[in-house]
Parts: sequence; structure tokens; C-alpha cells
Amino acid sequence: MPYISRLQITYNCLAKMLLKLIKMVSLTAICSLFFQGASGQAKNDSLVGYLVLKMVVDRDTLPYIPLKPIYIFPPYKFKNQADFRRYQKLIYNIKKVYPYSLLAKQKLYEMNTNFLKLKTEREKKVYVNQVEDEMKKEFEAPLRHLTISQGKLLVKLIDRETGQTTYELVRQIKGPFNAFFWQAMARMVGSNLKTKFDKDGDDKMVDRLILLMESGQL
Repeated sequence: MPYISRLQITYNCLAKMLLKLIKMVSLTAICSLFFQGASGQAKNDSLVGYLVLKMVVDRDTLPYIPLKPIYIFPPYKFKNQADFRRYQKLIYNIKKVYPYSLLAKQKLYEMNTNFLKLKTEREKKVYVNQVEDEMKKEFEAPLRHLTISQGKLLVKLIDRETGQTTYELVRQIKGPFNAFFWQAMARMVGSNLKTKFDKDGDDKMVDRLILLMESGQL
């Protein structure tokens, strides 16, 4: 028998065995849920179970439960104790400011969506001022308590999440004068609103830590 044919037969056998295994695991899970539900119904007259997605394989309906990706990176080698403390501080700062960058991404999407519904420049200006007032009331106080290093990190993460620097966002929303003013203010404290996120360079570790945090590994 040719070598390719033997490989094909082996592959087909493995595929059938894997499908049978999936069916057995699925059947076991369904039976477990059924008995849990029956037990719960006997106790509180209510069905206990889980709602999951489904998929069809060879006309069989199977439960489909998507899992978060697991990331594996080479272990980081610390030069000394001070290097390790900087690493720990970076993790703390990421957890502190990353939610704000996600909020910026969400707000930008909402504003772009609502802008399409507004017909005049006056309506857009009123809407921008309304959003600005709402965000000031909710976030001005906590953002004022960020350290300079946390502020610099937030500027980078906003670029990571939105694909635009903080300077570009301010310029689009509030105009070039406001963008120039806030850039000058940022420069006075050693920051730069035009800073981009460099995931393959200086911000490689930050990007990895965010991926680990999103997957629940950090």
C-alpha cells in the first residue's frame, strides 16, 4: 500500500476516534447537567443547567464553549532586584490605567456613531461638550491622581486601543488650538501626546503583559 494512502487511512481513523471522543464527552456533560437539574428540581422545583453555544458536526449537535487563548512567552530574566521591582511597578501601572484606555476606545466608537446622526456643526459641538462634561464629572478626579509615569503609559495605551494618538484625538474632537495647548502642557511635565505604542520595540513587554492580563494569566 502506498505511503500516502496509509497516512490517509491513519488520519481518517484518528478523525473518527476524535469525533467519537467529543460525542462521549458531550454526552457525559449533558447527562451530568440533566442529573444536576433533576436534583435541583427535586429540591427547589427549578432546573439547574448552563446555556451554551452549539455547533453541528456530521449532523450531530454538540455544545460549543469558546475558551480564552493561552499565551506562552519566554520567562523574563531580571538583572537585579531593582529590575524586578520596576517590572512589578509596570504591572501595577498597567492594571491602573488600562481600563481608561478601553473606555477611550468605547467613547470614541460611540461618538463616531452618534456623529453620523448629527447634521450640523452646531449639533456636533453641543454633543462634544455634553460628552466632555459627563467624562469630567466621572473621571477627572481619578485621572488627576495618576502619576506622571502612569499618565505617559495611558497616552501609549490610548494609541494601542484606538489606533490614534491622544494628540490626534484631541485635534479631531476639540480642534487644533486645544490640541496644541494640551500638548504644550504635557511637554511641561515631560510627556508627549503624540507618543505612539510600539509593540515590537520599547513597549513589547507592556503588550505581552496586557495579553496575559486579558487572558486571566496575570
